[in-house]
Order: sequence, then structure tokens, then C-alpha cells
Amino acid sequence: MQEIMIEVSPEIAEAYQSASPQERKKIQAIVSILLQKQVDQDVAFLRELMDEISDRARARGLTPEILESILNEP
Repeated sequence: MQEIMIEVSPEIAEAYQSASPQERKKIQAIVSILLQKQVDQDVAFLRELMDEISDRARARGLTPEILESILNEP
């Protein structure tokens, strides 16, 4: 695990600081889930974008062999 800092209102900070260790773990789990969801959405978007680029390249005649030869040029 890695520690991060986020800005919250003074009331939220006070509530978190006065929470029990168990409550803090629950809060940390919820924040992790929310942030992981965003990461998952970003990865899915990137995959869709890469698929679209690949489809367009194929439609324009770029084959895997041509791409490989381009990438291997000095």
C-alpha cells in the first residue's frame, strides 16, 4: 500500500481522525474501490481507442507485416 493525501473539509477531516481503526479501514477500502473503478474505466477506454486505431489502419491497408517492417527500419 502507498499513502496519499487528499483535501477534505475540516468536518470530514475531524470525523476521519476521530474514527476507529476499523472505520478508517472501511473508508480506505471505499476510496480504493472508487479510484480503482476510474482506473478500470481508463484502461477500457484506452483499449477501445487502440482497437479503433487498429481497425482504421487495417482499412487503409496497413497489415501487421507492413507495420513490422516500418518499425524495424533503421
